Amino acid sequence: MKFVLIAMAFLFPQLLLSQDAREIVRKADEKMRGNTMQAEMIIRTIRPTWSREMQCKTWMKGNNLAMILLLSPAKDKGIAFLKRKKEVWNWMPSLERTIKLPPSMMSQSWMGTDFTNDDLVKESSVVEDYTHTIIGDSSIDSRSCYIIQMIPKPQAAVVWSKVIICIDKKDFLELHSRFYDDEGKLINTMNSYDIKMMHDRLIPTRFEMIPADKKGQKTEMIYKNIQYNNPIDDNFFSTDKMKTIN
Repeated sequence: MKFVLIAMAFLFPQLLLSQDAREIVRKADEKMRGNTMQAEMIIRTIRPTWSREMQCKTWMKGNNLAMILLLSPAKDKGIAFLKRKKEVWNWMPSLERTIKLPPSMMSQSWMGTDFTNDDLVKESSVVEDYTHTIIGDSSIDSRSCYIIQMIPKPQAAVVWSKVIICIDKKDFLELHSRFYDDEGKLINTMNSYDIKMMHDRLIPTRFEMIPADKKGQKTEMIYKNIQYNNPIDDNFFSTDKMKTIN
């Protein structure tokens, strides 16, 4: 049996590396999400001549259920986003309308920020929709990291043609990510900061999304509070709940 395992490692090193890379990404994703997550966060959009701040609540359950509610500014209060499996809806209280977002809108800006709709509601799965390969090592803020390349699977409906991520080897924290379009052009870079104990785990609590071709522009997402693994009923994630949640 030992000889067989050694032979497999010799003959199929790329397969083994791919499996290891997928497990690393899974652990990092699980670390940030938990089985369920409830959070309060600030999203700060920064431009060369102005900035804007939004406050939000978010609820997530696994990879298939998510809700985001805007609390401020006043003109956006009550706007909500819902994800159920691969479907995403947006509730606009000023219009009293629920809009289903088509897949083509997942790559568009979320509420005028540098995050996409997909970044916030996670229509795609970083574990299931990509093939993962370890392509090197790096050090970020004295933390040794894996560099992992993620290429979308042929039938996956994803925004990016390639994602490069750096994940801390010790605590499985995603510390740096680069997002590329279909032509291989770098579009966005995300950096993670302010690693803290939040509820029951160590995670980054501030994320910066920086567009590659827009000088002086970025969006910060800051977690004020997170609770993990509190029960949330599936029925919470409904289009009716979007209209009454607070």
